[in-house]
Amino acid sequence: MQGFDPQTILPRIAAQGLERQEIRPGDWFDDDGMLMCGKCGEPRQGMVTVSAPMEGNPENKMTFKATRSCKCDRDKEAAEKQAEQNKKDMERVARLKKASLMDEKLREASFDSFQVTKYNARNLKLCRRYAEAFDEMVSKNQGLIFWGSVGTGKSFAAACIANHLLNRGVPVMMTSLVKLLELIQGGEEKESDIIARMNSAKLVIFDDLGAERNTDYALEKIYNIIDSRYRRKLPMLLTTNLTIDEMKDEEDRRYSRIYDRIFETCYSMQFTGPSWRKKEASRRFTEMEKLFDID
Repeated sequence: MQGFDPQTILPRIAAQGLERQEIRPGDWFDDDGMLMCGKCGEPRQGMVTVSAPMEGNPENKMTFKATRSCKCDRDKEAAEKQAEQNKKDMERVARLKKASLMDEKLREASFDSFQVTKYNARNLKLCRRYAEAFDEMVSKNQGLIFWGSVGTGKSFAAACIANHLLNRGVPVMMTSLVKLLELIQGGEEKESDIIARMNSAKLVIFDDLGAERNTDYALEKIYNIIDSRYRRKLPMLLTTNLTIDEMKDEEDRRYSRIYDRIFETCYSMQFTGPSWRKKEASRRFTEMEKLFDID
């Protein structure tokens, strides 16, 4: 840079830093006049030697007094950087959750809040293992299909996996095929755009397979969505109230080709036990009876 004289500029910048340096309570100066930290005992000032090509200086070096970071300064800077990174991570997770299409009631589902019973203990363990080994699951294109009667915790378990991954910054989408069909039929999004959005996620969870309308149009769109992930070797997780036998014995080609894609890449897990929804409805009914029992 024309006019740049390191012999004067660098010491001047260092001197300005020394003038602005805060002397904290407990700080002291050593015998060489260097400021020492009163807390950690490390120097906050020191002599600095830098390379600076100059005429008349064959060593091309110069030494001057400057500020330096003590352990307290380094720890504070590291904590501030970590706090900033944590903030960015939380904002990214929030954006991912918003883009996940997940129902609001499932966004707080977690393995820690999973109510373990004799019916679901094994499934909980398998779900946690799947989430923790997700990188391996992706490399193997390994998906899951949860099947069982209504209210047995299939959607909640799927949401636990989704939120575990989202909190790690993994893009996940969780929605129903019915909702996707409504978006396509309503003209809100093109089928190609929806498929592209689905394929941008590491994992897509299709909730409530089998609840869609039995029409050629609907089943063709569902096949296209599932087949797209299948061909790109991207894992998917599905929940359904159908039984495995109902799906495997399906003779209608419109359905069977969908199920074939699913069974080729998804490990099936049966969910059993009493309905959580009925249990919750009974609890709320009992609470209301107590509330209305006014003398």
